[in-house]
Amino acid sequence: MFRSFAAKAIVPPAIAVTGFVIVCCLLLYSVIKTDMLNDTIQHETNLADTIVKSTRYAMLKDDREMLRNIIGNIGQQKGVEQARIFNKKGVVAFSAHHAEVDTIVDKKAPGCIACHAGPVAATSMGRMEQARRFIDARGRSIIAITAPIYNEPECFTAPCHVHTAEQKVLGILDIGLSEEPLQRTLATLRMRMTVFCLMILALTVGGVSALLQRNVLMPIRELWDYVSRTRRGETGLKAPVYRDEIGELARSFQEMAAKLRSTRDDREGGSDPPADR
Repeated sequence: MFRSFAAKAIVPPAIAVTGFVIVCCLLLYSVIKTDMLNDTIQHETNLADTIVKSTRYAMLKDDREMLRNIIGNIGQQKGVEQARIFNKKGVVAFSAHHAEVDTIVDKKAPGCIACHAGPVAATSMGRMEQARRFIDARGRSIIAITAPIYNEPECFTAPCHVHTAEQKVLGILDIGLSEEPLQRTLATLRMRMTVFCLMILALTVGGVSALLQRNVLMPIRELWDYVSRTRRGETGLKAPVYRDEIGELARSFQEMAAKLRSTRDDREGGSDPPADR
């Protein structure tokens, strides 16, 4: 495919280096993306725990007005797309969007199907299992956390509650944050990694080409020029001097050429006719 030695020496390593760098960058981006997504989910899970603890006192006192204010204030924060609390029957009791209050949550929705996949709803989930990603009605990417509100001793012993000790979950806090900041960060990361990848390719391929040119291609070119001129019959040429295999090859060719000239001269000298007496 490549006729010149230079192309054979430079192009395949350049292709190999390019493929290696691209694969490594893709793997690195995948790992970083996963870590950033996990960190975002961890942050939202901690936020959900903080909200549950913040509303604990209002729930114990059955202060619904305070709960409405807390959920409403949370929903007004930048990046918060939804914040609501619904009971075990799926009826929304408090929501940042007032139109959702007293509506029933679809158990087949992305945030509910994980717990309601079986005949009996799950009462506990891991921190990462509480997270879900979906596209809302307005086409925006959302990362939401579904945090259960457990029935603790302070709850079923309070005079204002009618829950029994056997009921494990009193309700669910559902909070969703926009994925746009994460996507912007990932887009910036992709752009920087692309620039970094191109820089690595340019420096690596350029460096390898320069080293090959200096240490391999130039000596071979000089050897080829020396052999060509010697073959054309030029004499008195000095072989290229290198302390490597190319230098040894040049000296061997020089010695071989000298022996051939000597043998040829001897044959030509021995074939002269004898002088007349």
